[in-house]
Amino acid sequence: MSISHAPPTDISPKTPPGADSAGTGSAAALELEPIAASSSRRTRVPRWLRRTSGPVALLALWQVLSATGVLTSSVLASPGRVSQVARDLIADGTLPTAMGVSLQRVALGLLFGTLIGTALALASGLFHVGEDLVDASVQMLRTVPFVGLIPLFIIWFGIGETPKIAVITLGVTFPLYLNVYAGIRSVDSQLIEAGESLGLSRWGLIRHVVLPGALPGAMTGLRYSLGIAWLALVFAEQINADSGLGFVMVQARDFLRTDVIVVCLVVYAFLGLIADFIVRTLERLLLQWRPTFTGR
Repeated sequence: MSISHAPPTDISPKTPPGADSAGTGSAAALELEPIAASSSRRTRVPRWLRRTSGPVALLALWQVLSATGVLTSSVLASPGRVSQVARDLIADGTLPTAMGVSLQRVALGLLFGTLIGTALALASGLFHVGEDLVDASVQMLRTVPFVGLIPLFIIWFGIGETPKIAVITLGVTFPLYLNVYAGIRSVDSQLIEAGESLGLSRWGLIRHVVLPGALPGAMTGLRYSLGIAWLALVFAEQINADSGLGFVMVQARDFLRTDVIVVCLVVYAFLGLIADFIVRTLERLLLQWRPTFTGR
């Protein structure tokens, strides 16, 4: 039996008759030209515009509800009325003075809470003895609502500034402790072994491996602590206060001034937003070595 072999078929691209080398080169160039994705050809909306669209839409809805009478002034003042009251409070110095007092309280409480929470977390996270002595007590105390301790603080410290700062300090301490402690204990053990193999001392491991590894958790804890600091300030300033944003809100409540209350709430929101922006900027500066997913 004989087996016939078919001649090989030429599958190479044929150049059309009469096409010169220049035409062939341009055709190859056209074939190799990259095609842009449809998403990259779309007109991209600036990010600042996307981020402000939500608050602007909420403000427009608020104005529409006030103009149509759905929201009466006794329930919630209109945006125009709120802006007018804000200008009046700024003009007579009431709002700047109250903001200065409140910022001072938050700054002191945040400073003391950061120092205490970080020190406890370092002692508990770096040393087994510190964990045995500190962690159980902190875990027990953090379950106690710090707002419920206000009457006790008033008995201990009186009705001055000390109980207000103590409440903020207590609210800041625990979230910072938990995040710093978790950041220390989440450092990869292989990094510790690598540092030991390079001859790093115990302090060198803490300085060059453990603390940088715990820094992301510490920054997250600081952001949580800032939010709780403003919450604690609201409670602290509404009890036996004679100055600050909370005191202005209490006076407005007694006179049913919803416009003044909304002004103070907006100020609280903007101060918290500015503080969070500062922490996020600090986070980007300190964590440049740590590339992360930033969204698409």
